[in-house]
Amino acid sequence: MHTRIISRLRKHRGQLYSLALCLLGFSLFAAYGIRELASLSAVTWGWIAAMSSASLILTVFAFQLPPQGNGLSLDSAAYLAAIFVFGTSFTLLALLCCSILSLLIERRGAPWRHLINFAVYCIMITAASLLFTMLGGRQGPLLTSYLGAYVAAMAVYFMLNLLLIGFYHYIVHREKLYDTLKGMVTDTILAYLCTLVLSLVLTTLLYYNHFVGLLLFLCLSTFISYSFKRLFSMYRVIEDRANRDQRTGLYNHSYFETALEEEMHKSQQGAGYPLSLAMIDIDNFKRYNDHFGHLKGDGLIVFLAELLSKETAGTGMILSRYGGEEFTLLMPGYDTAAAGQFMEKLRRSLNNSPFEGTEIFPQGCLSFSAGIAGYQPDIHSKSELVEHADQALYYAKRQGKNLVHIYGHQPQLEQELDFSQDVRDIEQQLSLFMYKDRETFKHSKRVFRYALDISERLGLDNLTKRQFSLGALIHDIGKLEIPWNILNKQDKLAPEEWEMVKWHVTWGKEMALTGGKYKELTPYIELHHERYDGKGYPYGFKGEEIPRLCRMLTIIDSYDAMTSERPYQPTKSVAEAICELRSCAGSQFDPELTELFIRYIEDREQALSRAAI
Repeated sequence: MHTRIISRLRKHRGQLYSLALCLLGFSLFAAYGIRELASLSAVTWGWIAAMSSASLILTVFAFQLPPQGNGLSLDSAAYLAAIFVFGTSFTLLALLCCSILSLLIERRGAPWRHLINFAVYCIMITAASLLFTMLGGRQGPLLTSYLGAYVAAMAVYFMLNLLLIGFYHYIVHREKLYDTLKGMVTDTILAYLCTLVLSLVLTTLLYYNHFVGLLLFLCLSTFISYSFKRLFSMYRVIEDRANRDQRTGLYNHSYFETALEEEMHKSQQGAGYPLSLAMIDIDNFKRYNDHFGHLKGDGLIVFLAELLSKETAGTGMILSRYGGEEFTLLMPGYDTAAAGQFMEKLRRSLNNSPFEGTEIFPQGCLSFSAGIAGYQPDIHSKSELVEHADQALYYAKRQGKNLVHIYGHQPQLEQELDFSQDVRDIEQQLSLFMYKDRETFKHSKRVFRYALDISERLGLDNLTKRQFSLGALIHDIGKLEIPWNILNKQDKLAPEEWEMVKWHVTWGKEMALTGGKYKELTPYIELHHERYDGKGYPYGFKGEEIPRLCRMLTIIDSYDAMTSERPYQPTKSVAEAICELRSCAGSQFDPELTELFIRYIEDREQALSRAAI
């Protein structure tokens, strides 16, 4: 029952936060907004009507700020000036009148939004007004002797604005509070400063020029708002041009990279939220280009772009031209099965689309090959997801083209044959250790065998098992770049020698990337010396930031290093190594995976003991 209540509270945390804001805001209004209500004169009510109308006009002329499009209006300048000239009760009553007018005019908007907005303004106005009074500020003309009170009141007003909105994003969208506040400050700081200065200008105009001053201020503010609107419109036009491929009108490669990173972040935040990436390549495009010329070839690219745009309209997919005759479809909300069905529909649609010159194609029609990869929590970076989709695309091409292939759906026998060949190829590269450091070669082979066994314990699918075990086999290949005298040194390494040894993860990554065949193994090479507590290298990743299987490889690598002969450390027994693993669980190693590996070692030792009897 207790767990169910907590789950419901988490589900409705946004509503609970909004309710708390409303209760606080309404309480402050009741305490400070109506205490002078009975003593207000007709002139004061006229000023309240004028200030509320001015605030409403400034709200209507709200504008957006580049780059994120955060909305901002200059009505806060009116409320701050009202605090400085008329006081708390006057300002809250003006806010109430403005909120009622806004609710009557914008009938299509949800009433609760107006209530929350009213409550937030009540909190900001009351806090700013109380601080202004506490610091000695007096209602009336702008006085330089109270400059500190003005600045403090304006500062707390906008700090509360940032905190209340930022905390909402933190609670509802689970965004990091620091990052949210930093982004809001960065995007709006100039506009906020502009509002602060305008509030002081309006304070002077209200006191000395009365209604004429208010009218002049409204003219000035509307001009400023209109200028910001024009600026944002121009920014969006320029941004759109920068993000679009000129020939097809689709998003370009740069925008795709940014969108992929954002969507992967959303999938990481929302557990179980599916995301798929499809890469498309026009089949036999070079033949068409060579036969009809580049102008006709460009026409074919534009034709496919238009077809893809039409078929993906309204799906929420992000369509980009990746380069040349390649396209990408970023598919939020689609798992690989749904993505595969959609891509098959697209492929058939293209096959049935008439186009000039299709008689030169082997299939007699337009076609593309496509590779699909799905996001998984242990994918280290966006380049990994792209690499998976690219490998699936390559497989589709290799099978005769005009195919859609999902990464990891290769037939079992074919996977086993490819795996055996990959093991032989990697062992051939590692054989260079035989003349330089035989122990590193033997260590890599042992870690490989451990990884194969642990893959069964973890219940990995065949593709993940292949990558994990091959990553274990190749993880130390970067040590080939370390000088012989350091690799075989009997004494403890000097600090500068140890720094050189640490570079082997980076060198190994570069070696794997050179040929391109083992790019998907780079996380195992690069991250097997990261620590669970964030004190590892090369990046200092911590906890879940390190892919799960890389965390497991760290345990395997360390265990084998402890139980095998090394020139710079004493060899531990199995029991001693297990004790060491447990003592480092939670700091160097993932605690859960450590216990899983220890159970495997204990079962293995028991099996060896029984076999020896």
